Amino acid sequence: MRTDPRFDALIRRVGPPRMAIERDRSPYAALVRAIAHQQLHGKAAQAILARFDALFPGDDFPHPDAVLATSDEALRGCGFSQGKISAIRDICARTLDGTVPSRRASLRLSDEVLIERLTSIRGVGRWTVEMLLIFTLGRPDILPVDDFGVREGYRILAGLEEQPKPKALAEIGLAWAPHRSLATWYLYRAVEEARRQGPMSRA
Repeated sequence: MRTDPRFDALIRRVGPPRMAIERDRSPYAALVRAIAHQQLHGKAAQAILARFDALFPGDDFPHPDAVLATSDEALRGCGFSQGKISAIRDICARTLDGTVPSRRASLRLSDEVLIERLTSIRGVGRWTVEMLLIFTLGRPDILPVDDFGVREGYRILAGLEEQPKPKALAEIGLAWAPHRSLATWYLYRAVEEARRQGPMSRA
């Protein structure tokens, strides 16, 4: 609110942030779940993950070793495509070799180091890692400028006709550091408000 007064009214309407950070979830589990959700409605992804969990009774989340020992046929039976199976197997292998860190190990790694390491994994892009950084690891200064919702939220907030390009939004967002994750959360809320108000919100 001090560095960008355009947030003032939005923050007052929405109230304090409710980030819902998944503090008990490992980076490994977050990545597997992200792969399951790619290009699917949330309920469909949850159904697939429920069948996946059922293959490994007794575990809070299937261990990488156990997943690697599971046949493609069994994983396809959960609803995963072959591409997602390949991505999940790579996540498992890269967890076992240390590329995907534990939560504790991630504390020693910067945001950019984590992005560089995790985007080397099949099927894992920068946006996926940025969501992990914000909502799993609770990193406070992430602005996912490639995210349609973030750019749309800024368009609404600033009263623009068109969304800013990612590079332009990155420059604008420098003023919000070191709290860009909070700015991201509020930009998502701006989009939600606009949807509730209907088509006239873009006028």
